[in-house]
Amino acid sequence: MSTPLLQLVDLQTYFFTRAGVVKAVDTISLDVNKGEVIGIVGESGSGKSVMGFSIMGLVDHPGRIAGGQILFNGQDITTRTEKEWRAFRGAKAAMIFQDPMMTLNPVLRIDTQMTEAILAHEKVSKKEALDRSIEALAMVGIPSPEKRIKAYPHQFSGGMRQRVAIATGLLNNPELIIADEPTTALDVTIQSQILYEMQKLSVKNDMALMWITHDLTVIAGLAHRVAVMYAGTIIEEGPVRQVLD
Repeated sequence: MSTPLLQLVDLQTYFFTRAGVVKAVDTISLDVNKGEVIGIVGESGSGKSVMGFSIMGLVDHPGRIAGGQILFNGQDITTRTEKEWRAFRGAKAAMIFQDPMMTLNPVLRIDTQMTEAILAHEKVSKKEALDRSIEALAMVGIPSPEKRIKAYPHQFSGGMRQRVAIATGLLNNPELIIADEPTTALDVTIQSQILYEMQKLSVKNDMALMWITHDLTVIAGLAHRVAVMYAGTIIEEGPVRQVLD
């Protein structure tokens, strides 16, 4: 067996508050293989998003990783410097947030933001970066992408902004995408289109996908495996069909 792309080993992410310690992620172990789609389900507050933030190095004060390891291609990434995290995010792993305004800067045009995401990691021309950005917008169903890419985030509806955020996450073909309920604001037709495109990308690029959601129907049609979280721990894990049945 080859080494899993991502391994969480007894991961603990705690928030140290005046009222006491909140164990948002409490001793979780999970493997994710290349090209695998794994669903992460559980009620609100079960620690799903915090687990995603931990993998991306985005947990901030008063929270911190209190124990365990996060191995990416066999290397522990929890000890990385901020400079190393910046090189990792977007290129090796990307996170698509539930709220697109966590991704988009309201005062910059979409073309500036998307091309910057490519140029931060690759030495390509601005034209090539722009062409790739337009292609990504078309892939997530944005009409007239050549024109719309010159708009500002406030000129898009909430659903359209979410599509831009998803396209931005896919720009550098990362090895891992963590999707935190990214299609909840979208109508069913667009949701199914994006799920189809992401499945296709996962197979084509051998990309691993962690899909965090409340929607079991999405998981049923998308994921190979599912992990059920409750109170910061994984209480059940296995093949989708088996767990859902």
